[in-house]
Amino acid sequence: VQLVESGGGLVQAGGSLRLSCAASGSTFSINVMGWYRQAPGKQRELVASITSGGGSTNYADSVKGRFTISRDNAKNRMYLQMNSLKPEDTAVYYCNARSYSVRVDYWGKGTLVTVSS
Repeated sequence: VQLVESGGGLVQAGGSLRLSCAASGSTFSINVMGWYRQAPGKQRELVASITSGGGSTNYADSVKGRFTISRDNAKNRMYLQMNSLKPEDTAVYYCNARSYSVRVDYWGKGTLVTVSS
């Protein structure tokens, strides 16, 4: 499975961005997809996740009510709509796909989101 993120950039506080993750390869094996982020000097953390059917989502407390995760299985894409962005949201955002059958985590190379105050 290959994952490619897009949509990052520079935005002012209070603004919005929409990240996209394009998946290719053995996407049928993916069970859960998610967005993680890593700020300078900090550990990578889970931002949001969504199950294969899109029926179940999970969010970090810090983004609840501001971010929305979704996926379009027909297009093999996952999205993260980010609203009311804050400077503390500045980080590299990574797309993740997890396969329970082969017990593997797949990662994209990341896209940088910078929120200016």
